[in-house]
Amino acid sequence: MTLFLIFVIAVGWVFARAYSEPIILVIAVLVAVAQSLVSYYYSDKIALFTTGAKQPKRSDFLELFRVVENLSIASGLPQPKIYVISDPAPNAFATGRDPKNATLAVTTGLLQRLNKTELEGVISHEMSHIGNYDIRLMTVVVVLVGVIALLADWFLRMRFWGFRGNDREGGGAYLVLIGLILSILAPISATLIQLAISRRREYLADATGALMTRYPEGLASALEKIALEKREMRLKNRATAHLFIADPYKSDKKSQKSESWLAVAFSTHPPIAERIRRLREMIGR
Repeated sequence: MTLFLIFVIAVGWVFARAYSEPIILVIAVLVAVAQSLVSYYYSDKIALFTTGAKQPKRSDFLELFRVVENLSIASGLPQPKIYVISDPAPNAFATGRDPKNATLAVTTGLLQRLNKTELEGVISHEMSHIGNYDIRLMTVVVVLVGVIALLADWFLRMRFWGFRGNDREGGGAYLVLIGLILSILAPISATLIQLAISRRREYLADATGALMTRYPEGLASALEKIALEKREMRLKNRATAHLFIADPYKSDKKSQKSESWLAVAFSTHPPIAERIRRLREMIGR
């Protein structure tokens, strides 16, 4: 969080110098601090709200509650709050700032399509995200990407509105050029970092989840069923897409065994075929 604030302040300083407007730096710092605090403490509530997740009665989803309870004991983690999303597309995600304040949400489609062993595989994957603190890491990354994109958008709009700043003063033109380059490249690079981290954490959660259940085939079989689903989730959002076990936009098809480097670079999830291959390689070990 400290590095994030330093980075945002540095970008805000470049923009402020480029336009000789100190208020830009002040705004950048205020936005960074406010969004950091809101995202850190309320990111789980925001994610649950955007997906339409509801907290169910235990009696209505008894098997789900029992699976979560058993895996919580097996992993030594506190039991997360359980939410259900009314959606036919099979998917799941975990969120929160730490294991003591974690939430796990699954869709009704996931509960309908998976057997108990496959459900355990998915839940163990999400429990791994909680235990590995991926839920906190991805919250920080989302904040970083969002604020950088916001600053870049302000800079470009100021150019459009005719703010010239100190373009004609000595080194002012260089600062303007640096600011313009940052405004174009910063959101792209930040997004690529977000997606790369998300993909790496998915592989780690797959492996950790398989070790938790001692049965990699359960998660591998679940991923196969999830990949076969052609429908996208009804309530989906680009900001929360990386949280799910599979892309809610269904950009990752099971048939796409070899994707271009560009498609992989801009994907929130690694190819499901590759995830399944790695899981089944663990069986022989």
